[in-house]
Amino acid sequence: MFHGQLITYKMTKMKNIKYILLSAVLIGFTACNDEEDYEKFLDNPLEEEVLPALTAGSANFSNYVSIGNSLTAGFTDNALFIAGQENSMPNILSQKFALAGGGGFTQPLMDDNIGGLLFGGVQNIDGSFGPRLYFNGSGPAVLPATSTTEAFAPSIGSHNNMGVPGAASFHLLYDGYGNPGNLLTTPATANPYYVRMASAPNATVLGDALAQQPTFVSLWIGNNDVLGYATSGGESNTMSPNYNPITPSAGPPGVGFDQTIGAIVGALQASGTQGVMANIPYITTIPHFTTVPYNPVPLDATTADALNAGYATYNGGLQFALANNLITAEEVTTRTILFEESESNSMVLIDETLTDLSSFGIPSYRQSTSEDLFVLPLSSLIPSGYGTQIALEDKWVLLPSEQNEIKTATDLFNATLEAAASSAGFAFVDANSLMQQLHTGGFADGDFILTSSLVTGGAFSLDGVHPTARGYALLANEFMKAIDTTYGSNFEASGNLVDIGTYPTNYPPSLQ
Repeated sequence: MFHGQLITYKMTKMKNIKYILLSAVLIGFTACNDEEDYEKFLDNPLEEEVLPALTAGSANFSNYVSIGNSLTAGFTDNALFIAGQENSMPNILSQKFALAGGGGFTQPLMDDNIGGLLFGGVQNIDGSFGPRLYFNGSGPAVLPATSTTEAFAPSIGSHNNMGVPGAASFHLLYDGYGNPGNLLTTPATANPYYVRMASAPNATVLGDALAQQPTFVSLWIGNNDVLGYATSGGESNTMSPNYNPITPSAGPPGVGFDQTIGAIVGALQASGTQGVMANIPYITTIPHFTTVPYNPVPLDATTADALNAGYATYNGGLQFALANNLITAEEVTTRTILFEESESNSMVLIDETLTDLSSFGIPSYRQSTSEDLFVLPLSSLIPSGYGTQIALEDKWVLLPSEQNEIKTATDLFNATLEAAASSAGFAFVDANSLMQQLHTGGFADGDFILTSSLVTGGAFSLDGVHPTARGYALLANEFMKAIDTTYGSNFEASGNLVDIGTYPTNYPPSLQ
């Protein structure tokens, strides 16, 4: 059967099915004795379901303020820029709140769609505040442009979106976080994004949020209390520039997580505001830690033999340590380095949990396993010999022991957040479960199924940590569902959740 004949056959078959179904419907109505029902069908055969009108329930959205970090600021593709801010989760929420009695919503918009910051007219050298990433056809690349947003130039006026990229829980209470002078200390103790929006040098993020007398708040904080430690590879050396420890649970407000959250939520309660809170996702669910495989190194026989010759002395040292009862045979097996002709060789890394043999000149090397997690920036270094000739330092890998530290802290923090939300009567979003669903199989919303795969999954931007605009839209829907449950609003039942398909998954380099 030719292609044209096949199309004709299918069309004819579909028409026949259509007519058969229509005849069956008409026969059913003809058999009915109620002529009124029959006439009603003819007048409106496909009557659409009438949805209820949108109601706020008991929620008061007249003055909505968002408090949080990069996830609420609209940070995406490793930068903050206008388009990302306009598609931020709080801005999406504010547009829906406006339909249910909400007021205006202002944001401290950047000056361009390049992203990043200038410091006294100079782009920072280390890239922490550089331009956004874009997809160059094969992977993430840094936009070849210079930022125009000056960190020392204030964003005039108060802002409903108080999301500060990089903020941990205790930063919301720190009265030097917006002081420009504190950007010049070593290390810096201010945040340039908050410097732009702080009402005064000694202001606090929470204080500036409360000064606006919000009637409704969203509070999503705590991610950076574990994320900084994770993205540093679990760096434990206090002298390292990458040192960024997990926030302790215990301690007074501004130090310990539990009392800090208690102080923040207590202040919000005292102000009489309503709100919604969310918890912290496991870092093992985000592509920043799941994209680089443990065995990404392709080797031909010649290269594998050369590498094995290079590690022969190291492997011999392990036999010396075994013979002198310094390590067990099991640890020798764990630490032995062996490459082969294959497309999937494991990498060599430094594991400080191994027996310290440095006094014998034997480093703590082993090859990676499926239990290790590697940070996304490593992907660009593997072809240059990292993981083969160059053993990976701690900053590139999260060992199983470090992953357990992070999970334990996350579970404790999430228990604190949920208890605080319940005590305040706030709605609560289980962002952790949502991210696990994205990671393990995908999350369906409308006509789309989003996953946590980098680039192709649709939920995460090119930095592997922050959502795409579509991911933020998905989160906004989950926040509205939680608000419906707690305050009796009906965003979902009235058809007022957003269509995530109208939000992009990437921004082109030409975005102006």
